[in-house]
Amino acid sequence: MSEESNKSLVPHFTIAAVVIAIILAVFFWPSEPEVEPAPKIIEPVLQPKAPEPIVEPEITEPEPYIPEPEPIEEPVIEEPIPEPEPLDTSDGTVKTKLLTLTDYDAFARLLIDESLLQRFVVMTNTLADENISASHSVLARPEKAFRTYRQADKDWIDPASYKRYTPYIDIFDSIETASLLELYQEYKPAIDDIFAEISSPSDDFEEKLVEALDILLDTPEVPAPVEVYTDSVMFKFADERLEKLSAPQKQLLRTGPENMRRIKAKLREIKQAFEQ
Repeated sequence: MSEESNKSLVPHFTIAAVVIAIILAVFFWPSEPEVEPAPKIIEPVLQPKAPEPIVEPEITEPEPYIPEPEPIEEPVIEEPIPEPEPLDTSDGTVKTKLLTLTDYDAFARLLIDESLLQRFVVMTNTLADENISASHSVLARPEKAFRTYRQADKDWIDPASYKRYTPYIDIFDSIETASLLELYQEYKPAIDDIFAEISSPSDDFEEKLVEALDILLDTPEVPAPVEVYTDSVMFKFADERLEKLSAPQKQLLRTGPENMRRIKAKLREIKQAFEQ
């Protein structure tokens, strides 16, 4: 072959080599598992929906606002405070209340039935002034008279005279102090009114009462027998120190050593109760 013929065959050999390479690749290439073709999905034809009718929202009128009525407060009706009953200062009532303080029936016979509160106020005020007002005593006088006996040309107080006061001391000692002070507090407004009529505005009855207690408590204790002497119609203490004592103190001495001891014990108890 000529050179020209050789040149014309080159492209054919090249094409043939490419074809053979493709055939070899198809037949001798490692095979892969066969894959079934995916079934063709036939989508249903959707019919277009008819447009839903547009419903206009109903326009409702708002309900008118009605405010809730405010609760009506019921007026508080205050019950009138009953006025305290006026204090009964009659002698009968005062005496009845005093008699409840002790079981001694003799107390009724010893109490004065007239102007008890006035007598108590005046008596206390007089005692605080170191005097005695016999006309304003709240208790009746002992029935038996003061007695003396004579020995060695001297007069001495008879012990029988001391016994005259024993019933008074028994009653006084039997009264419960708390009950006595409770009764005093009940009648204190009336007592203060009575005291205001006989004293200066600066004076206080309770202070006067404590002064009277102190005067009696300061009475010295004297052993029996006690010498006395008569001066016209009165007996006086022979001991000048005793005669210089105040009238309330000398009267307390005449009750006798034992009675005076009991009286002073009760007076201390009452004073302590006032000071609490």
